[in-house]
Amino acid sequence: MLVLFETPAGFALFKVLDEGKLNKVEDLSKEFLAADSARKVVSLKAFSKFENTAEALEAATKLLESTPSKGLRKFLRAHCDGETLGVADSKLGNAIKEKLKIDCIHNTSVMELLRGVRTQLTELISGLGAQDLAPMSLGLSHSLSRYKLKFSADKVDTMIVQAIGLLDDLDKELNTYAMRIREWYGWHFPELTRIVQDNIHYAKTVKLMGDRANAAKLDFSEILPEEVETELKEAAVISMGTEVNDLDLMNIKELCDQVLSLSEYRAQLYDYLKSRMNTVAPNLTALVGELVGARLIAHGGSLLNLAKQPGSTVQILGAEKALFRALMTKHSTPKYGLIYHASLVGQAAPKHKGKISRSLAAKAALAIRCDALGDDQDNSMGLENRAKLEARLRALEGKELGRSAGSAKGKPKIEVYDKDRKKGAGLITPAKSYNPAADSVLGQTTNSGALDEQDTAPRKKKKVEVEPQEEEAAEVAAIEDKKEKRKKKKKADQEASLPISGNELENEEPVPKEKEKKKKKKRQAEDSGENVEGEKEEKKKKRKHVEEQEPEVQTKKEKKKKKSGD
Repeated sequence: MLVLFETPAGFALFKVLDEGKLNKVEDLSKEFLAADSARKVVSLKAFSKFENTAEALEAATKLLESTPSKGLRKFLRAHCDGETLGVADSKLGNAIKEKLKIDCIHNTSVMELLRGVRTQLTELISGLGAQDLAPMSLGLSHSLSRYKLKFSADKVDTMIVQAIGLLDDLDKELNTYAMRIREWYGWHFPELTRIVQDNIHYAKTVKLMGDRANAAKLDFSEILPEEVETELKEAAVISMGTEVNDLDLMNIKELCDQVLSLSEYRAQLYDYLKSRMNTVAPNLTALVGELVGARLIAHGGSLLNLAKQPGSTVQILGAEKALFRALMTKHSTPKYGLIYHASLVGQAAPKHKGKISRSLAAKAALAIRCDALGDDQDNSMGLENRAKLEARLRALEGKELGRSAGSAKGKPKIEVYDKDRKKGAGLITPAKSYNPAADSVLGQTTNSGALDEQDTAPRKKKKVEVEPQEEEAAEVAAIEDKKEKRKKKKKADQEASLPISGNELENEEPVPKEKEKKKKKKRQAEDSGENVEGEKEEKKKKRKHVEEQEPEVQTKKEKKKKKSGD
């Protein structure tokens, strides 16, 4: 029976000399208390040494995955023919049995045997001293941990997270101290707050000047522009501030020293952060800048955690409160978070910020994965994607009508609509020219008078057209009244029942007279040029005439019937 033992220097195969001792697991540990007794239990049969650290790391990673490496397979084929092999990992034993057809054993006795071999390893393997084994173990463990955690000494994003956090804290402290200086020194020289806007310049000015009475004697050219310096000196003469003693000015100057030292340290910290970002995440830095990239990494926890996020999450990272509030209230979700402070989003118009932030987030997600998991250390991918985003931004703003990034078709050229122009042809109608005949001249007064008369005629026509529409209802009512009166007369005539021919003639005479009157009216309408209105009036009069004639015809028929009956 053979036992496989893994060491940082290589693989060792031990031959079990007395297999009967494996049955007594409790007494097995006593056999390895001394080197001589250990040599009676096991002896070294073969040893396979690792040639370099890379081979040792490969073998160790394969063992962690419970699979034999290429060197281990060759070693076992050469020395394990027809032997039973004891292993420390049951999964590794199954893999060896499947691939190499070697019977493997894994039980408590084998584990106890391997524990004893580990205690006497330097004595059982000649040439392997404790002073050599310890450095090899330490180096292999470090290499293995770096490989498992994807760790690189050059890519320590923890430093970025701490640096950006400290930078934000320094900004808050600087702002607080600067406002305290303005409020404190403002009692002595309140006009200086309005004249000097920058906090650092304000602190330098206060430290140099001290009492406002010294302003006229000092030179502020290294701190302030010339026009600001003259305004400061003029305001110092007529200032309405209170007087302060030397002790107060000393404390104010010490606070100014604190502000200036913090500002210098902030500048150094920003340079450090910039260099770390260019080393750890060069592509992300090229896309969104150092500060925005560092805040994204800090918000995600690490660069590797950020690489696991999709582009939609990167887009709204930092706006979680607004997102959940929008989901609760069923309003529109935010379009951007920390990525809003990137220069590309700031350059876009308000209506294009959402589109640019979505495109930038998608490209930033790719850049983060390339930085976290890629082997390249350059920022070529980030610069290429930034150029594409800038081209898309120009296309959205209309500066460039070519093909935009990510679109299949370019924008069509917009032409101004002209109703007098056909597609691919000339004008439909000729261009309008000036008409001199339309001008009014003194010699054409008679014609203008005639035109005025013609203009008044259609106005009268409009009135005539409106009147019959309004009077139709009244005329219908009058016709109905006439019909009722005629019916009453007919009843009276029937009661009288006197057939007189003269009466018939009198009734028939008004008909032709009415026709002659209608003809005269038609002629007058034609002469006056009112053809259209005359036709309308004729139609209405015909209707009236027909309605008037109907009762007369009925009376005639009744009279004839009476005569024939008589």
